[in-house]
Amino acid sequence: MIKILSAEYLGGHQIRFQFSDDTHGTFDAAALVAKDGSLLQPLRDQDYFRGFFLELGALCWKNGLELSPSALHDELAAAGLLKTSLKAA
Repeated sequence: MIKILSAEYLGGHQIRFQFSDDTHGTFDAAALVAKDGSLLQPLRDQDYFRGFFLELGALCWKNGLELSPSALHDELAAAGLLKTSLKAA
């Protein structure tokens, strides 16, 4: 089961993730935030957007929105945006 180990706000609607399988990638949530929905609308405010937190390896906001780490991982992989982290020798 994939988990998000860390998430770093990069600006705009971009978040850099480190996943539990030693991969990382940057997710641009602009298209997600542009969709209609009561849980998505608050994310249009950048201050609110960057108030995300991790809970049990998932990306969450205080309004109850939770994004699946597996879905984020799969989306980044399908777009060719997932990279393997280099381990120190």
